[in-house]
Amino acid sequence: MHTLPPNTFKQALAAGRPLIGLWCNFAHLATVECLAHAGFDWLMLDMEHTQSNLDTISTQLLALRGSPSAAVVRVPSNDMAFIKRLLDAGTTNLMVPNIRSAAEAAEAVSYTRFAPEGLRGVAGSTRGGGYTRCSDYMARANDEIAVILQIESREALDDLEAICRVPGVDAVFIGPSDLAASLGYRGQSGHPVVQAAISKAIAIGVAAGKPVGILTVDGKGEPYLAQGATMVGVGSDMHLLIAAADALAARFKA
Repeated sequence: MHTLPPNTFKQALAAGRPLIGLWCNFAHLATVECLAHAGFDWLMLDMEHTQSNLDTISTQLLALRGSPSAAVVRVPSNDMAFIKRLLDAGTTNLMVPNIRSAAEAAEAVSYTRFAPEGLRGVAGSTRGGGYTRCSDYMARANDEIAVILQIESREALDDLEAICRVPGVDAVFIGPSDLAASLGYRGQSGHPVVQAAISKAIAIGVAAGKPVGILTVDGKGEPYLAQGATMVGVGSDMHLLIAAADALAARFKA
């Protein structure tokens, strides 16, 4: 028998430490293994816009065990059944996309908590609970799951302060592309209006005492860190591959 280890990523979020991460688009074990010891604080295993499924995520979670990079899994949607299955598979850090209100935020948190605090179904023989060998899993699991909610719409911006104050929300994470589309600037996340909205969102989160995250795929995360964001994604495996491949090909084709 063993006990549930503390969620050090959740602790680091709460402490306000800058946490630099990378987005993982490829649904493969090997890419995550290659990135696991690159030095990132976290790797995002994406299920919303990729071919990943429960099987591929399960192997990627195993690939990150023992590495310095925490696994954060983005679920496809705010769905109780899917969240339950990911938690059972051993996910401890969940990102839920497109949360639009404090009510939806409370729903997302409830899906990660066993009763009476939430609605998560109880199973005693899952990987998350060490296949029955984790003696205190039922007692401590609620406290060790990190919930990160994505802010990606005008509605979410309007209700952001209330979202930040929902008990159990560990961080809010701005999605620049969807936010730009919601504001009428699809494909223009760098537009001044969108950037002003992002700055406002970061300020609201900081004022509410809530860690704020954001993704930038071009490596230019410094401006967001300077504004107070602490969970900053600075690239993706796909963008790194494309940039390196294009540059190498161009070097020899020139």
